[in-house]
Parts: sequence; structure tokens; C-alpha cells
Amino acid sequence: MTDAPLPAELLLDRDAPDDLRRDLVSALEGLGVHTARVRRAVDHRGAAEIPWIMLASLPLQAFLSGLGAEAVKDSYTALKDVVRRSARTTDPAAPATSAPRPLVLQDRRTGLRVVLEPGLPGEAYDQLLGLDLADFREGPLHYDREQGRWRSELDEAAAG
Repeated sequence: MTDAPLPAELLLDRDAPDDLRRDLVSALEGLGVHTARVRRAVDHRGAAEIPWIMLASLPLQAFLSGLGAEAVKDSYTALKDVVRRSARTTDPAAPATSAPRPLVLQDRRTGLRVVLEPGLPGEAYDQLLGLDLADFREGPLHYDREQGRWRSELDEAAAG
């Protein structure tokens, strides 16, 4: 993907199983990312936080730009599989109606977050590869299935 591995930090929810962590680290390594630090999150989050299962902080634009290379096709498929599997990872104490928790990619420099929800269609991942993060000021970015595009509702509200 790149000449030098992209550095990343991985923050896991306390409920994320070790096999999911290992698979995500493996998929990221196959995509040219060196996970320098993996740690568990504290139990408390603010009300405005995204209820993620895993948060990967890395140079996001460089990461997304490199995903289109044919050489990383299998690792990219493995990453999508980790996102899909995260839907089955739930807190046993959580109500049955609680939504699956996504994998979140966060740009190390800007803090912009991209939410990879389980069950995203292939076109969402295809669009993600060509997404120019400079087009967004605030996040999080979510894929809008009805509109068929990635969007930041906060950016849209600010533009008025």
C-alpha cells in the first residue's frame, strides 16, 4: 500500500473479544498499517460519543487512498469482515434492542471520524476509497443508504 507502514493506535471497547482484536490488527497490517499501540477503553463515555466497539486512529486519508491497490484486496476483504463481525459483539447486559456498535476510523491529524457500521453495502466501501476527507470539516461521517453517499450531518447543518 505504501512504502513505510502507516502508524495507528487501536482503542477497544472493554467488550471487544480478543479474536476480533487480533483479526483487526491482522487486516490493518495487511493494508500497510503498523498498530503501534492497542489498549482498552475506560467504561465511561460522554453522551455525545459514538458507541463504537473499536476505534482505530491513523493517517486516514493515506490509508483510504492505499486501499484501492490490487495487492491489498484480501486484507481489505478481511477488514470488511471484521466490521461485519463486530455487529455480533454486544454487551450481554445491553438491551436486545440496542444497535450494533461500529468500527470507527479516526484521522490522527484532524480528529475526523468515519463510522463503518456493520452491514454497509459494497458501494459504501467503494465510495470510501475515493473519499476526499478535505471536503469535510466535522464528523462523524456516516454512509447514508437512502442517498447512497457518505455525509456529515454536522457539516450540512453548519452550511445551513
